Amino acid sequence: MTSPIDPKELRTAFGSFMTGVTIVTTRCADGAMVGFTANSFSSVSIDPPLLLVCPGNFLSSYDTFANCTYFAVNILAEDQKDIANIFASYKGDRFVKVPHQLDPRGVPLIDGAAAQFSCTRHQALPMGDHCILIDEVTSFTHTDRAGLGYRAGKYFHIGLEGNAQQDVIERT
Repeated sequence: MTSPIDPKELRTAFGSFMTGVTIVTTRCADGAMVGFTANSFSSVSIDPPLLLVCPGNFLSSYDTFANCTYFAVNILAEDQKDIANIFASYKGDRFVKVPHQLDPRGVPLIDGAAAQFSCTRHQALPMGDHCILIDEVTSFTHTDRAGLGYRAGKYFHIGLEGNAQQDVIERT
């Protein structure tokens, strides 16, 4: 007989994996802009161009994301920790606090992000306490800015560390 899994310990173990930080955005049926901070993002396929994100069913905007046709994924740059925190915890209109533009379908794109992907729904799979959204990338932009990382409940960035390591390698 297997022992039950402790959800808190499982979350801690999952948190050992270093991930990037994204803001996923869309619009509600009434046109209101919504978004959430997510580290559950992955590329899926180049041909066709697919990615996935996994909103949790605890989100106030869960139904909007689980049923939307268009949304965007914004990979935050290493200096955008404040934006990640706004979308993770602020309960008011987050878009008043965060500079953004709209893609051709009216979906918000976060200014200064390391990369932005505008997407069209390909498939939605309710799975446990999340929904796996597999979506086709219809357009994207990217910069050479380093992304913001997340591990064990804390943000990190590799920009300075990477430069320091590169300096050491070049000197040897």
